Amino acid sequence: MTKIVIAYASMSGNTEEIAELLKVSIEPFGHETEMMEMEHMDVHDLLKYDGILLGSYTWGDGDLPYETEEFYENLLTVDLTRKNAAVFGSGDHAYPKFCAAVDLFEDRLKECGTNIMQAGLKVEFTPDTQEEIDRCVDFAVQFANQVGA
Repeated sequence: MTKIVIAYASMSGNTEEIAELLKVSIEPFGHETEMMEMEHMDVHDLLKYDGILLGSYTWGDGDLPYETEEFYENLLTVDLTRKNAAVFGSGDHAYPKFCAAVDLFEDRLKECGTNIMQAGLKVEFTPDTQEEIDRCVDFAVQFANQVGA
């Protein structure tokens, strides 16, 4: 059975909502899926999983949230070669660097050797329209189909 972790950081609940939507969309594919908050994880725990989904909101002008900084830095201490991964996040178009945390985490995961399976999912605030919900579900289904292949 393929094991997938959805590690996320969420302040207002938006990124957590996306994570939950991804989890329920992946589960019908028979993958064992676990959700965890990044700030309570050791990056070496990622080695236990076949698939890694990282999610974060973007703080201020394109910065990582405080609670993800240690996790982000510590990613460089783990070799994730051949692990399949993708990144998602929430943001606000009012800021010049929309969902920049998604790009930062994608780049860091590439540095760690992961196979980035698809372009990052960037959502304005929370998926509250059918179009945004569909984008999240499509992202999850695409990941679920590829991670166990």
